Amino acid sequence: MDIIDAAILDALKENARASASQISKQVNLSVPAVAERIRKLESAGIIRGYTVRLDREKTGKPLLAFMLVNIDGTENIRGFRDAMLRQSDVLECHHVAGAQDYLLKVAAENMGALEAFISQTLKTIPGVAATNTMISLLPLKEEL
Repeated sequence: MDIIDAAILDALKENARASASQISKQVNLSVPAVAERIRKLESAGIIRGYTVRLDREKTGKPLLAFMLVNIDGTENIRGFRDAMLRQSDVLECHHVAGAQDYLLKVAAENMGALEAFISQTLKTIPGVAATNTMISLLPLKEEL
């Protein structure tokens, strides 16, 4: 991967629907050259897919929270992971190193919905021993 590939990736991160023609103008390469580089980036697994970025305000889930979760007992890990994969409000779930076991990124309609998720969903999962919730006041930078 070189500087031109990085520029192509930047263009695609900005707009995943950008055409090879549009990108070619940004990186000063021919359309076929850009298309071939994109194909190679896909084949190498560097580009794993294309997605959309949603405006949480407009989708009705403007509240963003990050939660640290401790799991009690390794026998409860699989159940916790399966439960997180089924939760539509959980945007991301990361197994992390350190004092906590997992970091969740959660979107909610409002504080009441977030509280319901914590007390009626998250804390009812076997093995969830402790949680620590942080509310995002203003996202300064979000990238995929």
